[in-house]
Amino acid sequence: MYRKIIRFLESWKENEYRKPLILQGARQVGKTYAILEFGRTHYENVAYFNFETDPKLNETFEEKISPDYLIPILSHIAGVTIVREKTLIVFDEVQLCERALTSLKYFCEDAPEYHVIVAGSLLGVAVNRARFSFPVGKVDIKTLYPMDLEEFMLAQGQEALVEQIKACFAADTPLPSALHDAAMGLYRQYLVVGGMPECVGQFAATRDYILVRHIQDTILASYLNDMSKYNQLNEIKKTRLAYDNITVQLSKKNTRFQYKLIKKGGRASEFENAIEWLCLSGIVSQVYKVEQIKKPLENYRDIDAFKIYVSDLGLLCAKKDLGANDILYMVEELNDFKGGMVENYVNVQLTINGYRTYYWESERGAEIDFIIQRDGQIIPMEVKSADNTRAKSLKLYMDAFQPPYAIKLSTKNFGCQDGKKIVPLYAAFCI
Repeated sequence: MYRKIIRFLESWKENEYRKPLILQGARQVGKTYAILEFGRTHYENVAYFNFETDPKLNETFEEKISPDYLIPILSHIAGVTIVREKTLIVFDEVQLCERALTSLKYFCEDAPEYHVIVAGSLLGVAVNRARFSFPVGKVDIKTLYPMDLEEFMLAQGQEALVEQIKACFAADTPLPSALHDAAMGLYRQYLVVGGMPECVGQFAATRDYILVRHIQDTILASYLNDMSKYNQLNEIKKTRLAYDNITVQLSKKNTRFQYKLIKKGGRASEFENAIEWLCLSGIVSQVYKVEQIKKPLENYRDIDAFKIYVSDLGLLCAKKDLGANDILYMVEELNDFKGGMVENYVNVQLTINGYRTYYWESERGAEIDFIIQRDGQIIPMEVKSADNTRAKSLKLYMDAFQPPYAIKLSTKNFGCQDGKKIVPLYAAFCI
């Protein structure tokens, strides 16, 4: 399956200022597959080392971590002659070996001609909580997310449809109605299957939602295991409570996160470490409210007001135990959940595209779902789960702040109206 990360890896390989690369991301998003596929197609050979399946590897890094010491030993262990520029060196699950991560500093300073990529599922947690020296300024860092809707469509063999969606997005012209309906169908499939590569691959091969749900349940179980394995003892229960409650809060009319909904009398001081762990592990992301519409938006965020979205739509539906048909046909029983689910979907697509997302609220409670900086401009985005696109909040915002344009996402076809770019939900990956 095609992953966009390959384009980034190709640029990294050709960059004369290349540093060892840290590829981070949640468990099961396809880090190892992407790296090995890239190594297979762009290098003469790959020297692959996994610190989870081969714990003895740690001993190699105990004495010295200089490249001239490590390279001959690693060549022997891998059974591959490691050659400058021609061999890709891969350290997988590197969070289990602090010294291996520290060694990247010396690969950068003393042996930049060796191409090194390291991957880890909980690197954010390890780097923020552990004792070792992180090679600040000596590494490139990239986050891999689950597959977006474009990658999902490509996995279904929909290359021609993807190109037409991109063309209509650029020109603000409607997609032919038959294609619009087909794209909406694929969008709803994506809500059920999500973007975890194993789930997408299974669905592309079998079209069986039950098999996909089994994989999703296994991934969710592995997340719970990580909460126990890579967390402080007194934080495990709080982290699980917080994670379980996120999907509940997405069903509320106001999706702003409230600690008191985790448990009666819950406070930030009790659960903020748990929320931080979930964010660092890549399982969820926080979207803060901005108090003022000024650049840079980060300077004006309200640290006490935020929403939390999960990183994958399929896992969200699995965690809520929603049947595939309920999502595919958007049954009325889901009305309370639709808004939060669609907001979550849009946030996933925007995050994958590199945006830092925020939301805005007026003093009287008018709300804009997302505020982003696009092409150097601050752009408001309104998200609707259906084709009811009357948005009083958006009009109020536009009157107050005069943005160059706004984006409205709904089930309506492409178009442009009163300074608003109308974008169907399936085209969020184009933004």
